[in-house]
Amino acid sequence: MAGESPRRPTERVDHLVVRRSNLGLVLRTLRDSGPRSRARLADDTGLNKATVSSLVAELIDRGLVAESGIDRGGAVGRPGVVVELDGRCVYGVGAEINVDYVALIVLDLRGMVVSERRLAMDVPRMGPDLVLDRIGAVLTETVASLTSAGATLAGITVAIPGLIAAASGRLSFAPNLGWRDVPVIDELARRLGHPRYPIRLGNDANLSAIGEWAFGPAAGTANLVYLTGEVGVGGGVISEGRLLPGWAGYSGEVGHMPLQPDGEICGCGRRGCWETVVGLAALLRRVADEDDPVRDPSLDLENRLAEISRRAAGKDARTLAALDQIGSGLGIGASILANVLNPEVIVLGGYFATMGPYVIERMMAELRARVVAPDVGGCRVEFSRLGFTAAVRGGAHLALEAVLADPTCVTPAREREPA
Repeated sequence: MAGESPRRPTERVDHLVVRRSNLGLVLRTLRDSGPRSRARLADDTGLNKATVSSLVAELIDRGLVAESGIDRGGAVGRPGVVVELDGRCVYGVGAEINVDYVALIVLDLRGMVVSERRLAMDVPRMGPDLVLDRIGAVLTETVASLTSAGATLAGITVAIPGLIAAASGRLSFAPNLGWRDVPVIDELARRLGHPRYPIRLGNDANLSAIGEWAFGPAAGTANLVYLTGEVGVGGGVISEGRLLPGWAGYSGEVGHMPLQPDGEICGCGRRGCWETVVGLAALLRRVADEDDPVRDPSLDLENRLAEISRRAAGKDARTLAALDQIGSGLGIGASILANVLNPEVIVLGGYFATMGPYVIERMMAELRARVVAPDVGGCRVEFSRLGFTAAVRGGAHLALEAVLADPTCVTPAREREPA
């Protein structure tokens, strides 16, 4: 129009940045707080009603939000239309490489499980190349099935029990896998044809903590410690609602606290680490002889743990004695974390959750005896209900965060074409 100054490029860039931020704000509000009317969204976000209506229209166009009913709310005047998170066209994938298995899960933006798989595998024996071939093939098949109908893949996050150089996508050291200095992301990207969607690498305990914070029984707890119960023992710490990755990203290696300096040799090469006392290998060594099927890594881990639970329920003396030792060791190590971090909740994951009824009494006795603050510092202990899916759920959740940060990365439905 005559007399108007043309918008400068920097102004347009700033406008786009603000709009992306506001789109993400509306999307996160619907995810975290549930369905609501446009008017209520305006109140919750502090944006004006016209802006919210425009943002919601764009999010609907991109398939991220849907109208779901009428909000009468008891107020005078015309009722508002409720909108809710949709995102069934957007997926995040979480994958995990662990000692006895590889696994993956696909979540949509609502956090609903679309598909999941777990394959029993002797990862240390097979080595990086063969394992990455196998998981690369499973991921290729999974991604093809998702994108064939024109869906958007937000990304893939891979969990590994070890020290992760997250910026470079390299695994520095995974003692229980026997892997050292493996460029996991580069190798997976090559096997997947160097895709445009991001592939990230994370420590399994940290991703499990994110999974518990997002989906577990303690979801939303601002100060939380998650403990993995697998061959390796790791910890993920959520502080004031944020993961504590550590200065170089190496936090959470609680399994290597030296609790018994003259104890068993650990996979890391040191002696008496906490995981030599309470890790899965310690449990299996105590409950069964070497030729017992529960110690066969080629068999599904959950089936082996179910057999141990059956023996414990049947009052097998050896099994109960082993679990009592695990409970004691678990309480001693957890008391150190409770004294240092004072979490609101400690979540026991992996096999710790499966065997929870048989270890909790002894664990709590140790906590009460060793935590300096009264009443264990107000900390409670809960069992994960995510089983061995905590890390992959956390990984898929993290992959989907890219959409919440920038919803414009999802192509509007009318522009999508089946692959």
